[in-house]
Amino acid sequence: MNILILGSGGREHTFTWKIAQSEKTTKLFVAPGNAGTAKIATNVAISVTDFPAIKKLVLDEKIEMVVVGPEDPLVQGIHDFFLNDNALKSIPVIGPDKSGAILEGSKEFAKEFMARHNVPTAAYQSFTAKSLEAGYEFLETLNPPYVLKADGLAAGKGVLIINDLEEAKVELKNMLVDAKFGNASNKVVIEEFLSGIELSVFVLTDGKNYITLPTAKDYKRIGEGDTGLNTGGMGAISPVPFADAEFMQKVEERIVKPTIEGFQKDEINYKGFVFIGLIKVDNEPYVIEYNVRMGDPETEVVIPRIKNDMVTMLTAVAEGNLDSVKLELDKRTATTVVAVSGGYPEAYEKGKEITGIDNVTDSIVFHAGTQLKGDTVLSSGGRVLAVTSYGNDFKEALATSYASLEKISFDKMYFRKDLGFDL
Repeated sequence: MNILILGSGGREHTFTWKIAQSEKTTKLFVAPGNAGTAKIATNVAISVTDFPAIKKLVLDEKIEMVVVGPEDPLVQGIHDFFLNDNALKSIPVIGPDKSGAILEGSKEFAKEFMARHNVPTAAYQSFTAKSLEAGYEFLETLNPPYVLKADGLAAGKGVLIINDLEEAKVELKNMLVDAKFGNASNKVVIEEFLSGIELSVFVLTDGKNYITLPTAKDYKRIGEGDTGLNTGGMGAISPVPFADAEFMQKVEERIVKPTIEGFQKDEINYKGFVFIGLIKVDNEPYVIEYNVRMGDPETEVVIPRIKNDMVTMLTAVAEGNLDSVKLELDKRTATTVVAVSGGYPEAYEKGKEITGIDNVTDSIVFHAGTQLKGDTVLSSGGRVLAVTSYGNDFKEALATSYASLEKISFDKMYFRKDLGFDL
């Protein structure tokens, strides 16, 4: 089977690494890909949202499946684009159509979906620039800290958690009136703050059958001790030690089942991954957010723990018989530590030469923001590499990742040395 993966980050390199291992894979293409995917697949310099160019590639290379990594093409309707084109409609796209992708494309829609299907989540209200005063009044009814979420896609940076009421009001105005996050904050969801510990649960579904994949916990803040600015993710651990069988039973019954049943009741065409961002409050699960694809860097610890043939699993999704697949997992813990460019998540320099990757033997190095110049690997993004290791527990796996990172270097390289501190 000829397969195309869309995206260029650590998540997509992980998918490429896993799908390349399948005997069912004939040719593997990644658009646009990175220096890591270039070594095991064919990179094609096409934007993930250039649907006409994607169509040409799919037809020219006789591609038989498209796996969508990031959210943008899904929210913009790539699945619908395929379904509505006679030349493409028989080619499966792994990822929901527009009616499902709006779960990530609009925080308000996601909250309404949860309310409709009795999925536990924090109390909330939505506001626009016209209802700014009402937003101020709603903030006054809440206890700090105050949670403000841009309704639309803001590259993982559209959520503010603020302790001071007056500051929260200023930021609400910045988002709604001054377009702090561009069009993404034309509408803002304000919700009550839930105090607990966060984790991610991933589900693969064909729209009616589903498989719950391993849990993971990621670390979003740039600074140690979870301080400083939010990032796309500084590392992850799977499985999550505090998500025991009893807790996961609650997640299954109260969240996963009602979510998949909700897709059917709302006639949402959902074939792909559901990322459920959870918070555990006094041993009870609540949903913080849905994403409509795998998380990054959680993919770099979840996928390496799956023993099944990935192409077999994704074919079952496309054909609607995912109930025929029994998930097989590596019992070991997997951890990943992300090495980032100096200055990230604010201004940072690109084009730094990366050395030492080939010296790593005990870990898997997934490329995130890299590019090739001849045979030289250069940094091309804020998050540059994710170093994944296995261990009998997260401490052992992390020790291996940190030892491997000592062999890698690029100018101003930074990574957090305290992952797992809260476990």
